[in-house]
Amino acid sequence: MDTVRHLRSDLVRLPAMRRLPVASPDPIGHLHSVESGAAADGPGVRFVYFLAGCPFRCLYCHNPDTWKFSSGRPVTTTEALAEIRPFAGFLRRVGGVTLSGGDPLTQPAFAERLLSALHDDLGLHTALDTQGFLGHKVDDAFFDAVDLVLLDVKHADPERNRELTGRALAPTLGFARRLADLGKPMWIRHVLIPGWTDDPADLHRLADRLLTLGAAVERVDVLPYHTLGLSKWAALGRTSKLADTRPPTAESLASAVALLRSRGLPAV
Repeated sequence: MDTVRHLRSDLVRLPAMRRLPVASPDPIGHLHSVESGAAADGPGVRFVYFLAGCPFRCLYCHNPDTWKFSSGRPVTTTEALAEIRPFAGFLRRVGGVTLSGGDPLTQPAFAERLLSALHDDLGLHTALDTQGFLGHKVDDAFFDAVDLVLLDVKHADPERNRELTGRALAPTLGFARRLADLGKPMWIRHVLIPGWTDDPADLHRLADRLLTLGAAVERVDVLPYHTLGLSKWAALGRTSKLADTRPPTAESLASAVALLRSRGLPAV
């Protein structure tokens, strides 16, 4: 996978709003980085745009260097598209493209134009990786060019969610309901953190919430917490409150997956 990963070095429905006209100026976004051979950001092999800017301050964040817009380089959508064109033919056969971050919804106009070009002009499968907290910034038409949403649900309990992320849980849940009403497929991403999200009661609460979304939830990824981002925290002069937290055991990960499956969810 390393060979592929290094192909290049480097609830509330909003009222309809007018989409950007084709002739409008090329939006400028803040692009933190790209990855041309990702295998864990949607189906198949993905080209991933990591956009700068995020409203969350997750204690376990492995990309704290993406939090601020200033961490990204300014690019137009035309310039961003130029980065993927060499791989477009390959990606049409084996995967697609994912907008991640940070959170792409911090840059809604740029994200919408880029997704539209990737989906409609280049014919690529598109995925949006988001917490959904800023979903109120986009209208329903935004999702016309989105084939799949990777929705990060950090915690099932509102208070613990705020402790873990610094933000409320309700906007994420409302965003999920909106996607389900639109019939937009979702892969739920939930990080298993010992002492934070691995309590069976919290996992049952998560299942209760996800089951209300019906068939829109195509998959639930239970992702093990890891410490790979701690070096970034240190480089930024920050101290992670989870610095002493170890990744979950294989047994606890399997147990969490089994619990969610027992509730009828497609957990992996």
